[in-house]
Amino acid sequence: MTLLNIITYSGTFVFALTGALKARRHKMDIFGGLVVAFATAYGGGTVRDLLIGVRPVNWVNDYFALGLVFAASIITFLVKEGVNKFSKTIFFSDALGIGLFTAAGIEVALLNGVNDAYALIMGVISATFGGLIADIFCNNVPDLFKKGELYATACAIGGGIYLLLQNTPVPKDINLIICVVLVLVIRILSNKKRLRLPDI
Repeated sequence: MTLLNIITYSGTFVFALTGALKARRHKMDIFGGLVVAFATAYGGGTVRDLLIGVRPVNWVNDYFALGLVFAASIITFLVKEGVNKFSKTIFFSDALGIGLFTAAGIEVALLNGVNDAYALIMGVISATFGGLIADIFCNNVPDLFKKGELYATACAIGGGIYLLLQNTPVPKDINLIICVVLVLVIRILSNKKRLRLPDI
């Protein structure tokens, strides 16, 4: 299994966990939780694959990834902690998820012949659209649209550095890890330090 596979499967599990936690916070049953977990884990990658013409889309016939979604959902619904305690967990799992899927999304796009600029866009879509769909299902304002949040911006910065480092001697696996960590750190710091984008 390659590092790209590990990052993709890790992102799938983490995003499924994020989606299931959101569903738990909104008091959904196990079926609703599975739907939201599935949407969070697969939404961004599905949109990316449809846009760049990958057939079948990434999750079709991948039983291992499907198992990860089920596992994340079951684990979440077996936890008996109060719903209010999930907020920080959701934030950190989502921050890790967007880092993992930014790196994976860019690399998948590049492997399918997409140029650097559009590969960066595909990375941002992979990282953010699953959460967007899940937030819509949960009747929340998506993080992607919240005023000033460094959400998609964190993905774009980390992804941009990833693409720049491709022209250096840095090994690809190290570059993937740098991208994931950078997106994660920017997202966490922007939340803790209240860093915001300027208004239009």
